[in-house]
Amino acid sequence: MTESRQKLAGLLLGALGVVYGDIGTSPLYALRETFAGHHPIPVTPENVFGVLSLVFWTVMLLVTVKYVLIIMRADNHGEGGSLALLALVTDLTRGMRVSYPLTLLGIFAAALFYGDSMITPAISVLSAVEGLEVIAPELEAYVVPTTAVVLAGLFLLQKKGTGAVGMLFGPIMLVWFAVLAVLGVINILAHPGVLAALAPGYAVAFVVGNPLAGFFALGSVVLAVTGGEALYTDMGHFGRAPIRLTWFGFVLPALMLNYLGQGALLLDNPAAVTNPFYRLVPDWAVAPLICLATLATVIASQAVISGAFSVARQAVQLGLLPRMTIVHTSGAEEGQIYVPFTNWTLVFAVIALVVGFQSSSNLAAAYGIAVTGTMMIDTILVAFVMLYLWKWPRLLVAVLIGGLLLVDFAFFSANFIKVTQGGWFSLFIAVLSFTVLTTWRRGRALVRTQLGKQSVPLEAVMRSLGPDISRAKGTAVFMTSTADGVPAALLHNVKHNQTVHDRVLLVTVKTAETPYVAEAERASVAALGDGFWRVLIRFGFMESPDVPAALATLRDQGVALDPMRTSYFLSRDTIVPSLYPGMAVWRERLFAFMALNATRATVFFKIPTERVVELGTQLEI
Repeated sequence: MTESRQKLAGLLLGALGVVYGDIGTSPLYALRETFAGHHPIPVTPENVFGVLSLVFWTVMLLVTVKYVLIIMRADNHGEGGSLALLALVTDLTRGMRVSYPLTLLGIFAAALFYGDSMITPAISVLSAVEGLEVIAPELEAYVVPTTAVVLAGLFLLQKKGTGAVGMLFGPIMLVWFAVLAVLGVINILAHPGVLAALAPGYAVAFVVGNPLAGFFALGSVVLAVTGGEALYTDMGHFGRAPIRLTWFGFVLPALMLNYLGQGALLLDNPAAVTNPFYRLVPDWAVAPLICLATLATVIASQAVISGAFSVARQAVQLGLLPRMTIVHTSGAEEGQIYVPFTNWTLVFAVIALVVGFQSSSNLAAAYGIAVTGTMMIDTILVAFVMLYLWKWPRLLVAVLIGGLLLVDFAFFSANFIKVTQGGWFSLFIAVLSFTVLTTWRRGRALVRTQLGKQSVPLEAVMRSLGPDISRAKGTAVFMTSTADGVPAALLHNVKHNQTVHDRVLLVTVKTAETPYVAEAERASVAALGDGFWRVLIRFGFMESPDVPAALATLRDQGVALDPMRTSYFLSRDTIVPSLYPGMAVWRERLFAFMALNATRATVFFKIPTERVVELGTQLEI
């Protein structure tokens, strides 16, 4: 095997282990919820054929056409996901009236993802462990405690890194999808006529003949596409081609065969509706299948948890969250990170969901809203990529996006009626997350405005220094959020210490709207005279800032720094809420609380603590 084929095989196996965990475990509960969930549908041949057809064409339209064939083309320098798409659309619509509403939509999509990242581990592992009830009904009492233990162990392992465990993900998921396909084929052979359900006419007849039942069914059928957006989100890790190849060549056939197999089982044994997935196998095979399903759902949970870490880092870099501690768990893979705050927030929320909802059926109602809401927002955002980046004809975009939005809205509406049955949780987490994200974004804007008002032109400071000012040996680096004026730390230093270093660097760190920034474009420097330099450092929204490393690259631009003779001066702003126009007082207090608990700049920017001087300031917003 050539080296290129070996690399492709590795990417295919890796994509199988990471990308498809969520959608790959949907057969555990999707059909069960459709026929025996909160809005049960009679298990008749007509309904079975109609639901199977609806599942097939939903997967084809929302996953295959929308994500695999269309949205995956909208990459941001190879990266995907709601925030990467938001950064791309923000750049395309800069200066337009729609820019601000689109930004809020993108932020809300990220907020919905946080709800999804809490529900996915809970419903996935819970649905796998519920197989214990198939072995013996009296084991039902052990389902929730076992699920809680499995999930707690998973979250405790996060700080160790996923690299070693990740090597096992691909082979396990390969076995999982193979088992799905085999179980489906065995049951299809017993009732081959079920293959006719692939015809779209059955789906149309089901919805038209039973409008109310069809509408309710949409709310459960959408569970078959949960995790479909992961194909786009994880594109940066594996590339577009491997994800498409594994989808069309293996995952899609395996999923459809299993759904058809469950449908064939229901045609012969309607009583199996209580858990059609585990009823696909004889009694002796249930326990091994539970073990395999639990492994698959743990992998699905791991993928979502890793995605939550990645989204948290992107949110910090894009100015939507305060600085947080981000730990790299691998020296070789940039994407393998651990975010303690996000991890512990998730573990408490997930365990609370398992204990509070008790069953995957109860959680299913909460799941759909987060998924369909995110999908609908992705459709809206990609419309602007079609218009302004791909230059597609407006009529084609209107027809295509209009059709997709109509489908998205139908599924979202069918899930929205489940608000009182558990859907409230997704909305609560989304609104809470949206409030936090937008409060931090707005608060930072107000801080920049106040700093701008207090800023003193550099020329005025340089004129006031005079020839008698003492010049300390070495280099002083002043971190500043604005690329003009003088940072407050420099003014305080001159005022209180009556001294200026021989060389002064005014450093501003900016986040680019691309995932990564080339090293050659990392830092730029401009000489201001009298030993003063202004430096601009750029990092991508997928990168972790390292200011000393970036400053070291200035050697090629004529500014060589001696790390042992370089001091860093930082302003530590204390936010004071006020009645000035800006935000509601409660939001200002929330912003002040987040600012107070943000990770220190020295840790976030990887600045050596022994070389730092912090000067405090108060800002009223």
